Amino acid sequence: MANEEDPRLLVGCCGAYCKTCKVLNEGACQGCKLGYGNGERDIGKSKCKIKVCCFRDMKLMTCADCPKLDTCATANEFYGKNGYKYKKYRQAIDFIRRNGYARFVDMAVGWTGAYGKYEEK
Repeated sequence: MANEEDPRLLVGCCGAYCKTCKVLNEGACQGCKLGYGNGERDIGKSKCKIKVCCFRDMKLMTCADCPKLDTCATANEFYGKNGYKYKKYRQAIDFIRRNGYARFVDMAVGWTGAYGKYEEK
């Protein structure tokens, strides 16, 4: 991603840790944020409801910054889906809210996928 000093750029809108993504590391990412901020891509065409809600409608980097997260129908639908990863993405958002993006990224550096173990300090 363009500015890796900003740890928010390494976290998808939903809470996925992006740095482990092969497509991102090869420079071919078409994920949550690339191209939308500068208008290269039309966010209105996105199929991801989380991305549209978070990035376009709320103008946030991730759901962790959303003051309406607990009552957001879009987020609750996404995080309520069956599947382990959805629970882990919500856990990431909650961790970021408590500890910040920098702490999240520091912890996630050793992960091999979009989610992993959380260490509270």
